[in-house]
Amino acid sequence: MSDKYNHFGQVILGSNGVIDENVTLGHIADGTLRIGKEARIRSGSIIYSDVIIGDSFRTGHNILIREKTCIGDSTLVGTNSVVDGHCTIGSRVSIQTGVYITINTIIEDDVFIGPCAVTTNDKQMIRGAELKGCTIKKGARIGANSVILPGVIIGENAVIGAGSVVTKNVPAGKTVAGNPARILKSGDN
Repeated sequence: MSDKYNHFGQVILGSNGVIDENVTLGHIADGTLRIGKEARIRSGSIIYSDVIIGDSFRTGHNILIREKTCIGDSTLVGTNSVVDGHCTIGSRVSIQTGVYITINTIIEDDVFIGPCAVTTNDKQMIRGAELKGCTIKKGARIGANSVILPGVIIGENAVIGAGSVVTKNVPAGKTVAGNPARILKSGDN
């Protein structure tokens, strides 16, 4: 292991990765952090232990990925984004700058999440409440500054317009926009 970044506990890195200085791997020493081959992890990143990440993973600067998270291959977590743990993120997912992925969120393959989008998991907003993340199905696209409320399911290949507040499930292949988000009819802009 290189001395240019911090590591705790057991960290298993695949071959041909590039890790900048000022990176912390295996934060909180319980469990193992596994990162596949050809990773690119930029400065300021913190990735906890008990995380599994596939091949060709990339980050922007200053990202945080917490424990009990599993991430597939060829996924990007953009600058200043947070994956708050206990999440499943598929392959070929693009999480852009400033995104917040809350605990218990599931993101399937080939999803795009635009800058500053937020997922939520607490309907009551009280300490000790049951936390229910959202599910974003394969191929969905989430516009910048969107908010997805707890337990919502975004269907396969659905599109969420920028700035939308998604309060209800979105059917596969549909486009929604607004606050609250509503399905756009054919010809709507």
